[in-house]
This record gives sequence, structure tokens and C-alpha cells, in this order.
Amino acid sequence: MPAYNDLGYRSLFAHPEMVRDLVTHFTPFTLFDNVALSSFERVDPVYVSERLAARQSDMVWRVRIGEHVLYVYILLEFQSGVDRWMALRMQSYVGLLCQDLVKRHALSSGLLLPPVLPVVVYNGAPRWSASLDLAALLMEAPAELAPFQPSQRYVLVDQQRLDRAALEANATLLALLFRMELSSASEVRDNVLPALLTWFDDAPQESLRLSVGQWIKHLAQRRGNLESFAFESVEGVADMERKFETWAEEFEDIGFQRGLALAEKARMEGQVTALRGVLGSLLHKRFGDLPQTATQRIGQATQAELEQWFERGLDASSLAAVFGGDPAPA
Repeated sequence: MPAYNDLGYRSLFAHPEMVRDLVTHFTPFTLFDNVALSSFERVDPVYVSERLAARQSDMVWRVRIGEHVLYVYILLEFQSGVDRWMALRMQSYVGLLCQDLVKRHALSSGLLLPPVLPVVVYNGAPRWSASLDLAALLMEAPAELAPFQPSQRYVLVDQQRLDRAALEANATLLALLFRMELSSASEVRDNVLPALLTWFDDAPQESLRLSVGQWIKHLAQRRGNLESFAFESVEGVADMERKFETWAEEFEDIGFQRGLALAEKARMEGQVTALRGVLGSLLHKRFGDLPQTATQRIGQATQAELEQWFERGLDASSLAAVFGGDPAPA
């Protein structure tokens, strides 16, 4: 079952606003500056499960910049340890993406593969020590064979070690959420949450607000559940347990876990009704006109069912898969 982090962030990065924030403010590249949101199109990475274990948390986006098209591969790495072989894994995922483009005849008129920006978003406690370049994982080859060795690099966004001053100066939604995860409860209450509410007042977007509400819900659950964390050193366990115990106590004091201001605002405005509309729009965009049976199911569903179907709808391969083991709509 996906971890809270995977579910929360996967929902966030299903929105082009969040992907644009990531590549423009947390990578060194400038080519995404001033690119319209309409230029970002999500791609279903279901092909990855053909040969590798399915990674439900991976996100793939197609971005059109002028006359050119490129792909952004976002890999969410929220485990407690560091994967030494990340560069090798990324080479496999990018290779599968390219193979899928060839298979679907989705190349340009020149039949050339598009450029791919591989990004790893990591928020584990240990400092990331894995090589960013596949070349560092290879034995030194004889000079004659060196030109034939594989190469793959990726961009790392190490959330736990982002510069706090730069985050506070960054007014984007993604920066606010990164700050929330890295801040104490009092900092969230006094600084981050008011800024978050102001952001949505200035840019009201119901679908994105619901995803942020789910992300905050997962964050609160993680802060109050120490058993979901595993660390490699005794010192790391002690430090993180003290931090999360403080989080749990402080959030309980200010009523965070009983109802954050953002979640409360969503409920007051009719969260279930809004979620039905968002889910219907998402499924219509992905699968076309919905049959009457599916519309009726959505209209009669509980909030828990709607949330579950929304999560599935982000990357399900068919409408029937959205409803899981339930009787599928015609």
C-alpha cells in the first residue's frame, strides 16, 4: 500500500501548477520560465509495470515549449533509506518511456526521441548519498570501450535540506507546502497556514485545493504516527521521535488534527459536493462521457469512496479500474 507521502504528493503533482513550480523553482533550469500551464500535459506511466514493479508514485508530464516537446519524469522517493542504484533505476524508467513513445508512434515527424528531464523528489531523514550520475556506478572501462558505456543523470530535490531562507522568500504553493512539512506546529499556525489561505484566496482552484487538503491530512496523520517511520541509526530515531512528538502535541493543542483551517473551510463549503464535481471532471477528462451508472455511483458515494476513486482516477488505465473491486459501471 502506498505510504502517506506517496499518496499526498502524487495527488499534488497531478496538477500542472505544482509541476511548473517544481521545475521552475527547484531545478537549475530556466527553459520552463513563463511556460503556460496549458503546455503541461500529464502522461499515464502505466507502461512501467510491463517489465518493472509498478510505481504508482511516478509522474510523467509532457511539456510543449515553443515548437519543441520534452518530458518531465518525476520520481517520488519517500523511503527512510537512500537507494544507491537510483541512477540505474532512472535509466530503466526513461528507457521504458522512450520505448513506449516508439510503440505508440508518438515521436516527432523526424522520428527522433524527445529530451527527458528526470527529477527525484526525496524527503528522507538521511542525507542523499547516492550518485546523481550512472557513470559513477560503473567500473572503469578500457579506453576503447569507454565511448560505449551507458550514461544517465537526474536532478535531485532533497526536501529536508532545502534552504529555509529561500523557501520563505518563495511565494509559490509548492514552497509553502515544503515549508509546512519542515516547520514546527507554531510556525505553521502563525506563518505558513495564513499564507496558504491567502494563496487560495488570490487563486481559488477547487480541484487543487482539495488535493492540498488531502496532502495536509496525510501530513497530520504521519506526524501523529511514529510507527510509520524507520531510521537506520539510534540517534536518528531519537531526534525524529522528539520532533514528531512535539508536532503531535502542538497540533493537538491548536486543533490541527481535529480540523485544520483549510480542511474546515473545505467542509463548510460542501467538500463532498465539491469532490463529486472534481471526480466527475477528472474521469470525464480521462475517459470521456461517463455512463449513467457511473454518474449515479458518484452521486450516491460517501466521502471515503469519493476520495478512494479520486486517488485511483489519477492513473487508472480504465474507468472500471477506478471503481476497483466494486461492480464496474457499464
